[in-house]
Amino acid sequence: MEEQKVKNIVIFPYMAQGHIIPFLALALQIERKGYHITFINTPLNIKNLKQSPPLNSSFRLLEIPFNSSNCSLPPETENNDSIPFSLNLTLLQASVSLKPAFRNLISDLVRGGAPPLSVIADIFFGWTAEVAHEFGIFHTIFSGCGGFGLACYYSVWMNLPHNYTDSVEFTLQDFPEAGRIHRSQLATNVLPADGTDSWSKTLQFMLSSWVDSDGILFNTVEEIDKTGLDYFPRKLSLPVWPIGPIHLSVDTRARSGKKYGISSESCINWLDSKPQNFVLYISFGSQNTISASQMMQLAKALDSIEINFIWVVRPPLEFDINLGFDTEEWLPEGFIKRVEDQNKGLIIVKWAPQVEILSHRAVAAFLSHCGWNSVLESLSRGVPLIGWPMGAEQFYNVKYLEEEVGVCVEVARGTKFEVRSEDIVEKIGIVMRENGKGKEMREKADQLKKMIENGGRDEEGYKGSSVKAMEEFLSVAAFFGKDKVRGEDE
Repeated sequence: MEEQKVKNIVIFPYMAQGHIIPFLALALQIERKGYHITFINTPLNIKNLKQSPPLNSSFRLLEIPFNSSNCSLPPETENNDSIPFSLNLTLLQASVSLKPAFRNLISDLVRGGAPPLSVIADIFFGWTAEVAHEFGIFHTIFSGCGGFGLACYYSVWMNLPHNYTDSVEFTLQDFPEAGRIHRSQLATNVLPADGTDSWSKTLQFMLSSWVDSDGILFNTVEEIDKTGLDYFPRKLSLPVWPIGPIHLSVDTRARSGKKYGISSESCINWLDSKPQNFVLYISFGSQNTISASQMMQLAKALDSIEINFIWVVRPPLEFDINLGFDTEEWLPEGFIKRVEDQNKGLIIVKWAPQVEILSHRAVAAFLSHCGWNSVLESLSRGVPLIGWPMGAEQFYNVKYLEEEVGVCVEVARGTKFEVRSEDIVEKIGIVMRENGKGKEMREKADQLKKMIENGGRDEEGYKGSSVKAMEEFLSVAAFFGKDKVRGEDE
């Protein structure tokens, strides 16, 4: 029984693909070290995982009851990816209602003789710390974001308001190392926030509860992200463990519930026919899309520039993201035919085998929203970025990658930015050029690739910083849990 006690770890991500995927990757990594994994999520998300379970894993997939209809959401709404932005806050608020059910699940595990060594919860689920500590269980937050981006995001939301009238730039009072922040780098829900609105109250509640945790795990590498990582011990007096890069393998990602708009084989065959460093990959992630006017300008840019491209498309912002893609309405007349006739590019609807694409020698750059999952996948393969941030911490990821690291060029900000096709062409040209800044960016990206690889190295005589951080986290959790787990009647 004692052996079971120290081996079970509960994993609980927020209900969004961009959160579930890094948590899956983390769970697999911990499981390979000999720990049992209990993966908790709402019924439909668990159902999807059961239909395509991770390879070579023995997770316990545990449903937490959730009725979206009781929370002002459409029936069977359990994932952020399937709803418009206008309902994101509603789902976020509804997730707090999971607390009683989460407590019941933990209580059942304890009474069943398999109390968790640790609960690892999402950045939006800091409230789970109170439940974990009630049962004497170690608690950590896991951030799929990088340190710098999340430090800015945390500081911005915890130090409202930011509706300055005398300046368009400001400094974060508790994170001056971030440099000057421009108002255009604030997400649309931050600009009007003053601490009394629904977004403010919800996020401040969720973020402020981190202080009740016992530490924070980051999907990043210490050597490339130290400035942001140093913020949290100073701000919250909590240890941080940078354990990245945490990625799903290609095989596991293919089984994670996504249905690609093209087979991996067809995509790779097309890339094989292209010259080295001549393809631009474009994707805005699983939860983002651009406006109809921006989409038209991006297509015009691709039409006029002499490169090949792979573009993952979704309906523009003004339309239902779950609709089919209307090429005649949202793209220039004849664009698709010209692309096909010239074999110039691939237009893929909704999903593409991103890791395989970024790993290919033909890909020179990634035009991305710069969510941290995508950033890590790109830099882990030495591919520089063209940044088009949409929300959350993405603006600060781009700021860091461009100003501090030198592997990114920003082309636009958000969905209201009036971008011109000529400007897009210019930025693409800078990054994809064989010499000058493009060459410098590829060299820096290659250096980061090696630093990321070294962080995860674990071989005789050498342990990378991320390997050491994971070992330290598991050791601290085990020490915390000794003789502390309590049952209902204690």
